[in-house]
Amino acid sequence: MSFTGSISANPKEAGSDTAISLRISEIFFSLQGETSRSGLPTVFVRLTGCPLRCGYCDTAYAFTGGESMTIAAVLQRVAAYETQYVTVTGGEPLAQKACLVLLNTLCDAGYSVSLETSGAIDLSGVDIRVSKVMDIKTPGSGEMDKNRWSNLNYLTPHDEIKFVLCDEKDYQWACQMIKAHHLDRRCPLLLSPVHSQLDASALANWILRDRLPVRMQIQLHKLLWEDGPGR
Repeated sequence: MSFTGSISANPKEAGSDTAISLRISEIFFSLQGETSRSGLPTVFVRLTGCPLRCGYCDTAYAFTGGESMTIAAVLQRVAAYETQYVTVTGGEPLAQKACLVLLNTLCDAGYSVSLETSGAIDLSGVDIRVSKVMDIKTPGSGEMDKNRWSNLNYLTPHDEIKFVLCDEKDYQWACQMIKAHHLDRRCPLLLSPVHSQLDASALANWILRDRLPVRMQIQLHKLLWEDGPGR
C-alpha cells in the first residue's frame, strides 16, 4: 500500500526542530477505535506520562517507562506505515512540552493529525491544524476537579469533546454540562461507556430518549482485540 498525498518523511522538509526528544511509550499501526475517525487505519504515537489517575484508565502502562526518541526518529517510524492519519495520545501527551513541536512537525509533514487529551492542560499552544479530542472528566472518573474549563475557548468546529461515562449519574452530569456550556454549539460531542462497566445499549437508549445532540461511540479496538499495548 502507498499513500499518494503530500506526506513528507524528510525531517528537513517538515520544517521544525526535529532534534528535540520526547519520551515515547509506543508507536503502532491500528484502526482508530474512537472519534469521528473510527475505523480509519492510523499510526498512534503514545507519549509517556500523565498527571491524572482516572479510575477507568486502560493505559496505565504509559505512566512511566518508554524510550527517548527524537522527533526525527518518530517521523521516520510514522512514515514507514504509509498512512495519512496520525493520532498523538498518552498518557497525557501535553504533559511533555515538546509534544507541541511534534504536533507542528507532523502537520508540516502533511499528515492529518489528531490529539487525544484529558483537558487538564492548556490547549492554547496546539497547532490549529490538529483535530483536538478533549475529554471532560465526569464525577465517576475521580478526576473531575482537573477539568480546565478555559480550554473550551480553544476548541473549533473540527475538534471534538468526549465524555467517558461510568454510570447513569455520569450521563446526567454530562447532560447538564452540555446544556450549561452550550457544548453542542462548539464542536461535535462524543459519549462513550466505560468498557465492561456501563451497558452500551442502556446509554444508547438514554441518548435517544433525551434527543441528545451527540455521537455515541463504542471502542472499536476493544471489540476487535481487547485491551493491551499496541491497540
